[in-house]
Amino acid sequence: MMSEEKLIRTDRMKYVKNVQSSRLCYLAILLDVLFFVSIYESDVGNWYYRILIGASIVYNLIFMMLVFLASEGVKSYKMGYTWVLYALAAIQILRVFIIPQSAHSTFIAGASGTPGAAYTAVKSTFAFSAETWKSVETFIKKEWVMGNGQYIRCLIYLISSAVSLAAAAVVNHVKCVSLARHIRNTQTATEEA
Repeated sequence: MMSEEKLIRTDRMKYVKNVQSSRLCYLAILLDVLFFVSIYESDVGNWYYRILIGASIVYNLIFMMLVFLASEGVKSYKMGYTWVLYALAAIQILRVFIIPQSAHSTFIAGASGTPGAAYTAVKSTFAFSAETWKSVETFIKKEWVMGNGQYIRCLIYLISSAVSLAAAAVVNHVKCVSLARHIRNTQTATEEA
């Protein structure tokens, strides 16, 4: 009975679209858009106005187009799109080490920074030269290009997008192999009969 249900389910795949993989692709696009929006949440100085950001914008457009096309391809159980999804998932993981990592490890002089209570308490406690205090004040006024919260959120979006793409690829791969095996077995059975 179990094998008959499985046979019917596999035979039904010839007539039903692979919406599970397709929806995972749409989720990956949504997560990439959230990353894209989140990365520009804080506009610190002119750090974001560089060629790397321009390339990132172009890549995001190409990424969304390729994932959408792959989502349409996996609906029809096309195995070639599985490899496209795997490659895009790997690129999403690599992107973690480009803009988010660079922005999180960079700080620039901020317009909003004024020394707070901690600076005042330290200054009144220790007797350093005026030059030393000037450098401490300059350091305190600097801002991180990307804070910890934003960095973690960007990592979550990129990694979740990669996991969605990899899951879509795995689901499509398993279903394509299963469907191809089923079609081969039914052709062999009809030829023997």
